Amino acid sequence: MAEAEKKLKSSQSFFGSLFGSSSKLEEACDMYVRAANMYKMAKNWCAAGNAFSKAAHLHLQMQSKHDAATNLIDAGNAFKKADPQEAINCLNRAIEIYTDMGRFTIAAKHHISIAEIYETELVDIEKAIAHYEQAADYYKGEESTSSANKCLLKVATYAAQLEQYQKAIEIYEQVGTHAMDSTLLKYSAKDHFFKAALCHFCVDMLNAKLAVQKYEEMFPAFSDSRECKLLKVSEQTKVSNFYKKVPEWKMPYL
Repeated sequence: MAEAEKKLKSSQSFFGSLFGSSSKLEEACDMYVRAANMYKMAKNWCAAGNAFSKAAHLHLQMQSKHDAATNLIDAGNAFKKADPQEAINCLNRAIEIYTDMGRFTIAAKHHISIAEIYETELVDIEKAIAHYEQAADYYKGEESTSSANKCLLKVATYAAQLEQYQKAIEIYEQVGTHAMDSTLLKYSAKDHFFKAALCHFCVDMLNAKLAVQKYEEMFPAFSDSRECKLLKVSEQTKVSNFYKKVPEWKMPYL
């Protein structure tokens, strides 16, 4: 780090600016990255993150946006282990660079990384939802429907947990409709419609019954599924009893 700082200062001097300041900045970047990797080996995550951040700042000065974004991602990965909020800050700065460069698929990937930090480290589900939704929007714009749907299913899961049932229903129906038109994904459609129906049951029994009928018409294979049979059993029983019949492995994924 000390050598990198020395190179940086020499590039900022009068003579340094006349004779090869850009090469000195590049050398300083390399030294910061080497220092960051040594800090990683020593498991000094904050120092590693700071070194990567300094390298990113210098790359931006040299208009090397891709290298700057890469350094910021490395910084974010280091900070994840010690300072989740600073990790988010670094990832957000990288996302700004990637979106400015038109690299929306990569930006979406890092929105997912931020969402996962909010899920596991900071436990802020509303913010996790917001980043999954942003990732889904970017994936949709890049015609990556499958990746977008994976993000939307995470949104639906949390929306149902927050009792935002209508939002969850719309997502499950949307993803289910896409799945039933795909040879590879067709089998999963019944699961999405089942979850949509469960959300309906949490709101209104009559609408839930109508929803099940709609899913059967849309996707005839749903009628013969055990999920559909379970939903029909619920029409003759109380909701409280119905949930006892739902396999335990189904419920956490709503």
